[in-house]
Amino acid sequence: MRIEEFFRQFPDEGACRSYVRQIREQEGIVCRRCKGDSHYWKSDKEAWQCKACGYRTTLRSGTVMEKSKLPVRYWLSAMMFLSSTRKSYSALEIQRQLNHPHYAAIWAMLHKLRMVMRFRDSRYELTNTIELDEGFFRHNRNKEDKEDQDGKGKRGRGSAKSKVLVAVENVELKAPEKEKKHRGRSSRAGYLKMSVMEDLQQHTITQQVKKDIAFESRVKTDGYSGYSRLKNVVREHEAIIAQNPTEVSKLFPWVHTAISNLRKVLNGIHHSIKEDYLQNYIDEYCYKFNRRYLKEKLFERLVIASVSSTYYQNGYVFE
Repeated sequence: MRIEEFFRQFPDEGACRSYVRQIREQEGIVCRRCKGDSHYWKSDKEAWQCKACGYRTTLRSGTVMEKSKLPVRYWLSAMMFLSSTRKSYSALEIQRQLNHPHYAAIWAMLHKLRMVMRFRDSRYELTNTIELDEGFFRHNRNKEDKEDQDGKGKRGRGSAKSKVLVAVENVELKAPEKEKKHRGRSSRAGYLKMSVMEDLQQHTITQQVKKDIAFESRVKTDGYSGYSRLKNVVREHEAIIAQNPTEVSKLFPWVHTAISNLRKVLNGIHHSIKEDYLQNYIDEYCYKFNRRYLKEKLFERLVIASVSSTYYQNGYVFE
């Protein structure tokens, strides 16, 4: 959704609340007390009342907005900003656009939306042919990071940077698709998953792959020893050792593209990221990457994900 279109469709708080009500009724209201799904709207209380037990569900109850004091229009505006670009917006910029006095409230709101994105993507497994590799990302830019950037510090798997396991589907294209949409390429990137890792030991990598990738898949990696147990959790594991470093991008085109693009987003927009929150920023990147063909529908999808009662039904609560 374009910014101009958003403010035309949602000129005030009332329009935003009406839209959220419409989406929630479309998705279905579930009573927390008796799990009933038959409700009616009480205009004087701005809440749905369960026909079975009389329990009331407010407009925000069971959604990412529950317990938030920010206007609903702020939440929808933030969803619009995040979904209107393939990159991102900083919390400081959205605070400025909304003219809100407190940075912390906007920062927390954006991280809750990124948690929604993570929950939504966690429902899917990667399948077929998968490229798997690691990426290394700086978080806070301090003296140690500067030394690392200047070449004086440690690099690669042994560095002090955050370690991220990256898996992306390599989807083979048919002849008509190659010429029409993908500039003659033989494949395209499918779904993507990225996970911040405590370490890159065999057991840790194997457990994460088991969680993210379907057993029937074929996984391609480099010759790193941490991947040696993958044959226990996937149907086929192919370790490819490049004789020339320049060949790596051809052997693993999409996983390296994903890592490179994420690094540009983090360095260009979010200039200082604490290690504890790096996964949230990665989740936003993956969510939009996996839905890059939705275009203008992405805003509505994010709203649906944010106001769905599915989170509480699955024990996922936003703190």
